[in-house]
Amino acid sequence: MVFLLMIHYIVLQDVSDELDLKIKKYLRGEGANLEALKDKKLKGQLSVREELFSKSAKVAAKADKYYLQIKYLKISLWLVPSEGGYLEGEGIEKTWRIKQEAISKEVDILSSRKQFDIILPELGPYTLDFTSSGRYMAVGGRKGHIGIVDMMQLSIIREFQVRETVRDVAFLHNEMFFAAAQKKYPYIYNRDGTELHCLKEHGAVLRLQFLKNHFLLASINKFGQLHYQDVTTGSMAGNYRTGLGRTSVMQVNPFNGVIGLGHSGGTVTMWKPTSSAPLVKMLCHHGPLSALAFHSNGNLMATAGKDKKVKLWDLRKFEVLQTFPGHANTLDFSQKGLLACGTGSFVQVLGDLSGSHNYSRYMTHSMAKGYQIGKLTFRPYEDVLAIGHSMGFSSILIPGSGEPNFDSWVANPFETSKQRREKEVRSLLDKLPPETIMLDPSKIGTVKPTKREKPTQKERETEVDAAIEAVKDKKMKKKTKGRNKPGKMMKKKQEAIDKVKRPYLEQKLKEEEVSRKKQKISEEVTLPKSLERFARKAAS
Repeated sequence: MVFLLMIHYIVLQDVSDELDLKIKKYLRGEGANLEALKDKKLKGQLSVREELFSKSAKVAAKADKYYLQIKYLKISLWLVPSEGGYLEGEGIEKTWRIKQEAISKEVDILSSRKQFDIILPELGPYTLDFTSSGRYMAVGGRKGHIGIVDMMQLSIIREFQVRETVRDVAFLHNEMFFAAAQKKYPYIYNRDGTELHCLKEHGAVLRLQFLKNHFLLASINKFGQLHYQDVTTGSMAGNYRTGLGRTSVMQVNPFNGVIGLGHSGGTVTMWKPTSSAPLVKMLCHHGPLSALAFHSNGNLMATAGKDKKVKLWDLRKFEVLQTFPGHANTLDFSQKGLLACGTGSFVQVLGDLSGSHNYSRYMTHSMAKGYQIGKLTFRPYEDVLAIGHSMGFSSILIPGSGEPNFDSWVANPFETSKQRREKEVRSLLDKLPPETIMLDPSKIGTVKPTKREKPTQKERETEVDAAIEAVKDKKMKKKTKGRNKPGKMMKKKQEAIDKVKRPYLEQKLKEEEVSRKKQKISEEVTLPKSLERFARKAAS
C-alpha cells in the first residue's frame, strides 16, 4: 500500500511540474512591475490585463496537458484495481429483503441498463449461455428461436428460426461458433447463423457442455449415452453408455474438466473421455436429481433433488457440508462463489460471505406469477444473473457475484478481431489432450513412485542359508573353566542361528496373515457414506 501511495505521489508531482512548464510557455514574458506606477487607474487596468493573461495561459496549458491526464489515469487503473463487495444491510436489515427496484435506483446508469426483461411468450422456455469473457450471450427458445446478443452494446448480432425443438445451446471456444441441441441432432453454427456441421453420431441430445482447455464438445442424449467430440479434428474422443437411464442433468467441473451427471436414482457420476466406467459414483439424494453445479475451485459441488433438498458437497472427502430445505430446477455458481437456485418463478441466491463454506440466504427475487424458470447463469466479470424462463429471458443485478478485474490474456471483453485470432491460435497450441482430464490434475507432471520388488521365495531361502552358514563358521570365544563344555557351545550356536532366522520368520508370518485377511474380508476399505451403498457385500 505504501508503494502504491509513493507511485501515486510521484506521478502527481510529475504532472504538476509539467503544468508549470506549460504555463511559462504560454505566458507573454514576465509580468509588468505595477508597484512603481503612481496612477491608480492605469495600475488597475494593467493588473486586470495581467490576470487575464495568466488565466488564458493556464487554460492553454491544461488543454495541452490532456494527454498527461490520460496517461495518469491509465497508471492509476493499473496500480489500483477494482475491489469486489457485497450488499450490506443497515442494523438489523436483511439483504435478502432488498428488491431489484431499490438496487436500480442506487446504481449508475450503465449498471441499471443491465437489468431488463425480454418477453417472448410464443418461443419459450429459453436456455442461455455466455462466452468466457461475458460479453456475448447465446439464447435458445424451445420453439426454435436462436440468437446471439452483444451484452455490452445490448444489441442482437444475429437471430434466426430453425423451426424445430431446441433443447440447449453452448458456445465453443469463442463467440464465432456455437452448438445447438435440436430435435434429432446437435448442430454447429457460426456467428452469422450459417449451419456448419450436423453431428449425427450424438443422436437426440438433451444437454451440451464445452471443455475449452481440451476443445471437446460433450453431450448426453435421451438414451443415456455420453459423447465427447474433438471440435478441432472432428474425431470422436469417447462414446460411453452410462447404464443409468435418461438424464438431462449435466455439468462440467471447470477445475479439472470432469463431467458430472445426475441420474434418476439419486446418484451423481463423474466421467472422463478416456474411461468407459465412471471415476466416481456417489449417492447424493433419495430421489431423482434435478440440478447440479460445480464451484470454480473444483472442491465444491451443489446438488438438488426431488426429495426437496439442496446439498453442498466437499469433493475432497465426498461428504456433505450443508443441507438446505427446498427444491431447485437449476443451480449455478458465480465466479465469487455465490450459488443461485431457481424453482418455479422464484430465485434465491446463497452466499458464503465469511469464506468458511457456511452458506446462507443472500438475495431473493420473484418473477411475475406464472413464469417457470428453466436456466440460471451468472455473467462472467459482471454482477449480473441471467434467467431463462417460459416467457423469455431476463437479467437481474446481484452485487458481488462477478470477478471485478479481468485478465486480458484469459478473457477480454474488449478484444479486437486481431486479438481474438491471436488468442485462438495460442489456445490451439496450448490445447490439452483428453488424457489430462482427471479428478486431481495436480498429479500431472509428478514422478510416479516405483514399486519395490519383493524377493522371490527361492532368493529368501538362499539368503537365510547364507546367514546360517556365516553363523556356523564363526569361531566361539574360549571361556573360563567349566564354560567351554561342548553342550553349552552347541546351545549358544543354536541361539545365534535362531536369532538370524527370526526376522525372516516374522516377515513370513505377517505375509500369511495379510493374505488370510484379504481372503476373509475382500472389502475392508473405509468408504465415504455416500459411496457405501455401492460397496460389494461379502458373501454370506
